[in-house]
Parts: sequence; structure tokens; C-alpha cells
Amino acid sequence: MSFFKTLLAAGFGGQGVMVLGQLVAYTGIEEGRHVTWIPSYGPEMRGGTANCGVVLSEDEIGSPVVDQADVLVVMNQPSLTKFIDRLKPGGVLVFNSDLVEFDGSRDDIVPIALPASVIAKELGSDKVTNIVILGAVVESSGVVDDRVCIETIKEKLGKRKPEFLPMNLAAYEKGKEVARECLKA
Repeated sequence: MSFFKTLLAAGFGGQGVMVLGQLVAYTGIEEGRHVTWIPSYGPEMRGGTANCGVVLSEDEIGSPVVDQADVLVVMNQPSLTKFIDRLKPGGVLVFNSDLVEFDGSRDDIVPIALPASVIAKELGSDKVTNIVILGAVVESSGVVDDRVCIETIKEKLGKRKPEFLPMNLAAYEKGKEVARECLKA
């Protein structure tokens, strides 16, 4: 069977959900895959709801809509409530445990809880919370290749704000590290 993966990322506007989805999509493009990235915003920009769906495939993509996700990223509690039923059995739930409480109601998924906000602050800025989460997503799901994703971060984030690149790369690595610990447990 050929490669076909879906990701759904959701949170409040301003949490970097869209950037996380874009980085996954750009990485997929660099890997030579067919990719779609569809954003959805609430009526407010910052503080309103925001989510995006990413589809990565070796073959042409029939629909960009992510009905059932292989990977679900949630950055706030309302997003968990809204999207948990759209995660496939066997799928990976990556969530910011500083803002989201998962009650374990689904035992058919792989939960990856990480204190992404605390980690980001320890690294120097809460603006890298989404990159901590991205590291956990790549480590726990294999949705995109780790090395290619690092290069994408360097290309897309490093060129815009090079002074933050070391912090972004550290955030990504810390997310991977925490995800590895979660998977061992």
C-alpha cells in the first residue's frame, strides 16, 4: 500500500497551529509527496479557534478534507472535545498537557502528552510551543521524515528570523525527546 497520512491540528488563533501544519506540508513537498494544507479560522484571529488539515500521499489526493486523521494535534481543551472523534483508531494524539487534559476515554489511540508551554518558556519563548509539539508529532507518528523536517525548519523559519533558529531547533529536539519518553511508558 502506498503512503497516505493525514494530520489535523487545532487550537486557539495565535498558538502557531497553522505554522505547524504548514511545516508538515512543506516537509511533505520536500519529500516529493502530493500535499494539501487547508486552514480554517474562527471569526477572530488571535484567541479564536483555528485548525488545519494536512494530507500527504504518494498518489494524487482526491480530497483535501481530513475526516479521519492519523495524527491529531490539540493545543487547547475545546479542540480536544471537538476533534477527538476524528482521530482514527490506532492514531496518535499529541497534546499540550499544560492546557489540555485527556481523560483516557479512548484506549484505541496513542496519547502523547507533553508540557509544551512549560518547555517553550524554559527555552526562552512561548512562541516555540508549536515547534515543541511538531517535534513530538514527527517522533511519534513518522508522518514526515525527521531530517527533512529539520531542513524545512531551517529554510522556513531560519530565513525569516535567524536569531530564533537555535531556539526553534532546540524546541523541536525537546519535543522529540519527550515523545520518546511517552512512547516507552
